Amino acid sequence: MEPFKKPTPEEIKAAHGKQVPDVIAKGLDILFCGINPGLYSGAVGHHFARPGNRFWKALHRAGITPRLLEPWEERKLLDYGCGITNLVDRATAQASEVTEDQLVKGRRILAGKVGWHKPRLVAILGISAYRTAFGESDAEIGRRSGKIGETEVWVLPNPSGLNAHYQVPDLARLFKQVKDAA
Repeated sequence: MEPFKKPTPEEIKAAHGKQVPDVIAKGLDILFCGINPGLYSGAVGHHFARPGNRFWKALHRAGITPRLLEPWEERKLLDYGCGITNLVDRATAQASEVTEDQLVKGRRILAGKVGWHKPRLVAILGISAYRTAFGESDAEIGRRSGKIGETEVWVLPNPSGLNAHYQVPDLARLFKQVKDAA
């Protein structure tokens, strides 16, 4: 688990379309599901790696991890009963580059991962992506009434630093609700 070196602008640009491997195992308490990796994450090969992304801070403040993890320590999440996947597995500069068809296909792929790994709960990180992928245009943040197989589904805000509607304390409060439900 060596820290990654900061990627150059050229390495970030070249990461378009790269994949970041899932952090997943059978029987997790929580499987976090992002929209898709950003270019920074694609360049370094770790989830939620861009400085300014609040995912790791929210996890820690919610009590899901006992200390603040760095993106290159993402596999430690498995020790805490958590994992990470994405609806779409290719890195883009902006989530808006992901098409509706890709999100819907991603939902089907996610259903397969959930069916195989059987996490207790899946938390989709991004309300707009959830609404598109799951065909629920009026969905709100929080627990959803539907399930994926036997797995409970929650929708949480996107932890990107670009999401000004939710700050770290807000994210931590919502992440804690998911932790308590799991």
